[in-house]
Amino acid sequence: MGSKELGFDVVVRGDTRDYIKPGSYVFFQREKEHGGGFWLGQAYDDWFGFVIEEPVSLRQGIEYLMSIQRIEPQLGGFHDDPDDFFLRSP
Repeated sequence: MGSKELGFDVVVRGDTRDYIKPGSYVFFQREKEHGGGFWLGQAYDDWFGFVIEEPVSLRQGIEYLMSIQRIEPQLGGFHDDPDDFFLRSP
C-alpha cells in the first residue's frame, strides 16, 4: 500500500518489507496500545530519519507530503557559483 506519485509506502502492524527504495517516505503503523497513528520518515540504506517527530494520522502525513511536493519546484536547488548568486523573496 502506498503512492508512487508522492513516493511513500505504508507498513501496517504485523507487515514487513524485504526492500524499501532509498529516499522513499515510509509510514509505520504504531500499536494501538501505544496510541496508534503512524511514524512518518524517510528511509535510506543505513538509516531512517523522522520527517515529523511525533506520530500522525495517515491523512496528516499524506497532506504533509503533498505540501512538500508543492513547494519543491520553488526551492530552486543549491547554487554555489558566486557570479550566479541571488536572493529570492518568499
